[in-house]
Amino acid sequence: MNDTPARTRTAPAVRRLRHRVRAALASLLCAVGLLFTASPVATADSASSGNDVQVAQTLGDRELTVVLRRVTGVPGPLQVDVITHTGTPAGRIKLGVVPTGVSTSSSAASASGTTTDTAVVALGATPGSYSAQLEVNQVGPWELTLNDGKRTATIPFVVSKQVTSPEEKAVYAGFIGAGVLILVTVVVAVRVRRGWWTLVPAGGVVACLAVAVTGAILSSTLPLPASQGGQVDATIDGVGNPYSSVGRQLTDYSRPPATLALRSSTVRAGGTDDLRLTLTDASTGLPADDLVVHDGALLHLLVVGPSGQLWHLHPVRTGPGTFEVPVPLPEAGHYAVSAEVARRGGGVQQLRSATGIAAVAGTAKARSTAVSAHSGPGAQTVEGVRVRLTASSLAAGEAAVLTARIGDKATLQPWLGMLGHLIIVGPVSSESTAVGEATQNAEVWAHSHSMGSVSDDMAGMDMNSSTDMSSMSGLTSVNGDSTADETVAAYGPDVSFAYTFPTAGYYRIWIQVERDNTILTIPYLLHVTDAAEGTR
Repeated sequence: MNDTPARTRTAPAVRRLRHRVRAALASLLCAVGLLFTASPVATADSASSGNDVQVAQTLGDRELTVVLRRVTGVPGPLQVDVITHTGTPAGRIKLGVVPTGVSTSSSAASASGTTTDTAVVALGATPGSYSAQLEVNQVGPWELTLNDGKRTATIPFVVSKQVTSPEEKAVYAGFIGAGVLILVTVVVAVRVRRGWWTLVPAGGVVACLAVAVTGAILSSTLPLPASQGGQVDATIDGVGNPYSSVGRQLTDYSRPPATLALRSSTVRAGGTDDLRLTLTDASTGLPADDLVVHDGALLHLLVVGPSGQLWHLHPVRTGPGTFEVPVPLPEAGHYAVSAEVARRGGGVQQLRSATGIAAVAGTAKARSTAVSAHSGPGAQTVEGVRVRLTASSLAAGEAAVLTARIGDKATLQPWLGMLGHLIIVGPVSSESTAVGEATQNAEVWAHSHSMGSVSDDMAGMDMNSSTDMSSMSGLTSVNGDSTADETVAAYGPDVSFAYTFPTAGYYRIWIQVERDNTILTIPYLLHVTDAAEGTR
């Protein structure tokens, strides 16, 4: 039997089917290629960093660092690490978590202001980290309370979640739709005799890919929504969906300066004064209760005593715009006071008290705690640790790099998010014995941090070389992880600072670092010459 005519009739149909299949496969390969080239752009949008929060607290006679570890799921555990230092007395700290956010949902806001979970941390006599776990059951703003039996400190924090932006949703929807329509295109190409029918799903594939690519481009170019708790006041609804607000604009979220007031300007020497500070908004007079964690604390308080002592304290928040801290007043004289804060949406603000603290002789026996500041760069021993300071320049108006070598091994610990802190006051008299009063009237009162970062220092470095990476003076996060905390003692021994002294004269500086769980305060008296004088 001759079947040649039948074969002749079916051959064109087979060729058309093969052509359609090849066209569908080509479309599929193009879509896959676009997926791999465009999808990474869509992941650049992020609503929150989700890093650990480190907050220093001077709770009574304890200088603590409270670390709130990131929450990976809600409901879920919140791990709180309380890090103690040398000299911290043992005891028990009661912790509690309180949701504080507002919401349009009555059920979500019903628990606001009520303690939902408590735990107790037993602090030992040995410096180190002591932990406890608390349960958080919703996203939004919270407060962590710490009670030592006499006073209660409150630390605001935000439990966030990863939120997909509308642009990312468009990317995912576009690629999913394109994948489905590609399969439809293949089925139509195989089943339908008329080839033009394949143009319908194929056109849908092109439209879906256009949506996906457009979403990917917008995801990397449109501004992020305002940071909840960072730029705007956090709410439960805002944290749950920061994209819900209408419009995203590049807006200035900064707020007016705050005003610092002390509870009392005259106290008795020879004891400890429970200093009360109030922060108010300079424009409205209302309590400034929008401070954010800055350099590991809500508020940094610097106190310079009559004989050159420096106390770097971290008052606890006891109410809206109200902070308290015990300040030692070992001797009569003037104590200069300065605070450093960061308001939500604004920059860092340094607030100098107009009055300071005038401690008068009382019934308690006052004692002199005079601090001898090393004159000029050089070596000195502080609490058994050898310290050597070098300076690239000490001329007014010229950038100076001050490098302090602390010991001879890489055993420094990060403190307040940095390896080192530099406090500068001047110009002052080189022979002045009333350091507190001189500081109160000084033109310059500055607070600088150690320079450099691991990422910068590693640029161009041969990773196979024998370079001692532990000597790098900066800190940075890796792959989005949080930076190292005080439990890591692997940095230094060199710590460098960059500062430009504005005018000639004598400056008192204090360098602060942490080593062996002890905060070292290293004083120097530097003579800054006039730039023209230095060239003669």
